[in-house]
Amino acid sequence: MNKVIITCAVTGGIHTPTMSPYLPITPSEIAASAIEAAEAGAAILHLHARDPETGKPRQDPDLFMEFLPRIKQSTDAVINITTGGGLGMPLEERIAPAMRARPEVASLNMGSMNFCAFELANKYSEWKFEWEKPYLESTRASIYPNTFEMIERVMVEVGQGLDTRFEFECYDLSHLETLKYFADKGLVKPPFLIQGIFGVIGGMGATVENLVHFKATADRMFGDSYRFSCFAVGRQQMAFLTIAAIMGGAVRVGLEDSLFIGRGKLAVSNAEQVAKIRRIVEELGLEVASPAEARTMLGLKGGDKVAF
Repeated sequence: MNKVIITCAVTGGIHTPTMSPYLPITPSEIAASAIEAAEAGAAILHLHARDPETGKPRQDPDLFMEFLPRIKQSTDAVINITTGGGLGMPLEERIAPAMRARPEVASLNMGSMNFCAFELANKYSEWKFEWEKPYLESTRASIYPNTFEMIERVMVEVGQGLDTRFEFECYDLSHLETLKYFADKGLVKPPFLIQGIFGVIGGMGATVENLVHFKATADRMFGDSYRFSCFAVGRQQMAFLTIAAIMGGAVRVGLEDSLFIGRGKLAVSNAEQVAKIRRIVEELGLEVASPAEARTMLGLKGGDKVAF
């Protein structure tokens, strides 16, 4: 089955309320935006939560449970819950929503890195909330930790313990090597959903050469036991995804990854980005996967086996 899986990352943990009035913040906004994205063609919804008053990323399971049942009742889309959370969160906090909700899919970052978002702090002179600028500036002097011990814990407690599969988030070639290590140890089983992430300062640059090399490396390591997906942050988003689709990959859009729909034009919703990449994919003569087809392609347990 070679249909294109579209994932939508609805709100994320990096962009802040000052950057766009369309960024979903409250549980109601996140639910409505996710449902619209699914209706537009997203088979998978990648979800974070935020403080409904300030928009700051929060991994409170109670917040997730305010929107997860609403999304499930309104759409058949696969729910993918972050274990990355937000900057500076300890692992216990990061995995708490997945432990509570027992989702079909959870994200899993495959290595520690300099995840640098401090340049965003220089683009705005006024902020809606006091936390925003220091939050972004903190990435100049911090490391986003995903040690082998942490990764193994998530694989055991979330993956094996909850029968949850992963979106393996790889910001570097070394992250593929880390995944191969754990796969060889038997801690995770195929098919693997490998998400190449390009354009974050501290990770792989958003160049076609990097994309081609990353996929060729993954092909060599994992053969036909994985599904390739990718996204690029910021202005490279749609062009990068077009190339990925041509290469046979799945694609990910959403306001977590880019706030824009075109040059200098903010996207008014996640659904707008989903509709655009769907149109591009179909114009290329490719077919978009339904949630049911995505479940089959990724070997998921099914939406009836989650805890929300």
